[in-house]
Amino acid sequence: MIIAIDGSAASGKGTLAKRVAAEFGYDYLDTGALYRAVALSLLNAGAKSSNIDEKQAVKAASTLDLSLTQTAEIRTDQVAALASIVAAIAPVRAELLSLQRAFAATPPSGKGAVLDGRDIGTIVLPNADLKFFVDADLDIRAERRTKELLQAGQSVMFRDVLADMKARDDRDRTRSVAPLKAADNAITIDTSTMDAAAVLALALSHIDRVCPSE
Repeated sequence: MIIAIDGSAASGKGTLAKRVAAEFGYDYLDTGALYRAVALSLLNAGAKSSNIDEKQAVKAASTLDLSLTQTAEIRTDQVAALASIVAAIAPVRAELLSLQRAFAATPPSGKGAVLDGRDIGTIVLPNADLKFFVDADLDIRAERRTKELLQAGQSVMFRDVLADMKARDDRDRTRSVAPLKAADNAITIDTSTMDAAAVLALALSHIDRVCPSE
C-alpha cells in the first residue's frame, strides 16, 4: 500500500502523513526534508538564496548526507525559503526522484509507505494506491508556522512569515518543473478549520472506503 500526500506549507500534510503511517505501521518519508537538507548543505557551504549555482546544487543533491534530514536546522525559515528555490531546479529533482521511488517500492518495514511532499501524487508516485492533497487558508498557515517557529525559539514576526509563505506558494505553484497541484484523482482536504485529529479521522475514513482491509 502506497499513500501519497501533497500539499502547501504548514497545511498539516506532514502531521497527517506521520499519523497515517503510525496508524498502519507503514514507513514514512518526508520528501520535503530531502530538499531542505540540500538547502542546508548549500548554506553550510556559503551559498546564498540570491545566487544559487545549479551545478553546486546538483552536486549537493547527489552527495546528500541523509542525516541532515533529522536535524533541527532544516526547520528554519531560511532553509525553507532556499529549499523552495532548490526544488525548482530540474536536475536536483531528478537526483532525488530515484531515492523517493526506491523508498516507496521497498519500504524498510515491508508493509507500506506514506510519502508527503509537493509532487508525490503527480510526479514521484503517479500510481500510488491513494492520494491526498492538503491545503488551508494562507493566513491560517502563516499563523501556524509563526507559532511553530516561536515555540522553537526563533524570533519571527507574523507579517514576515506571511510574506515568505506567499512567495514560497507562488514559486511552488508556478514553477515549470513539478509545480504544486492536486493530482487528478487526489482527495482534497482543507484543514483551515480542522485540528489534526479531525484531519486524521477524515483521511482514515477515505482509506477505509478505498481499502477496507487496511
